[in-house]
Amino acid sequence: MAQYFFDTSAAVKYYHVEAGTPAVSAIFEEPGRQIRISTLRLLEIQSAFAMKVRSGVLDRNAAGTQRLRLMLDVAAGDIEVYDLTVGHFLTAERLIGKYAYSHRLRTLDALQLAVAIDLATLDLVDYFVVADKVLGEVAVQEGLKTINPETA
Repeated sequence: MAQYFFDTSAAVKYYHVEAGTPAVSAIFEEPGRQIRISTLRLLEIQSAFAMKVRSGVLDRNAAGTQRLRLMLDVAAGDIEVYDLTVGHFLTAERLIGKYAYSHRLRTLDALQLAVAIDLATLDLVDYFVVADKVLGEVAVQEGLKTINPETA
């Protein structure tokens, strides 16, 4: 049974067809798989839907349907959501100090990575699923196994 932690860039692909959707859908269809996200990503995924409306990619009804699917997946336990802790902020601060001067590691991505590292330490993550190239590179440097659905 594989355990996956999804970044926003990858999770959105399950709800909206784009590059990488087939790989993400295959993960969601795996028997016994565990999919985890942070509370931060739960919010960011919804923001991504809104951005698609503003950019004309989706209409508001379609975005509402995608949001409903996400919330139903969470309510059904198909996606586990983990809260951010003070420890995650401290780890994110370390990550910013270590990588942000040489990589485009943004604040929210550092927090996301901090949660992934924490869950991996607890043996709750086998793969960090991430389509953001920079975040994926930093995750690998931090010892995480990554899957980029756009290149899988």
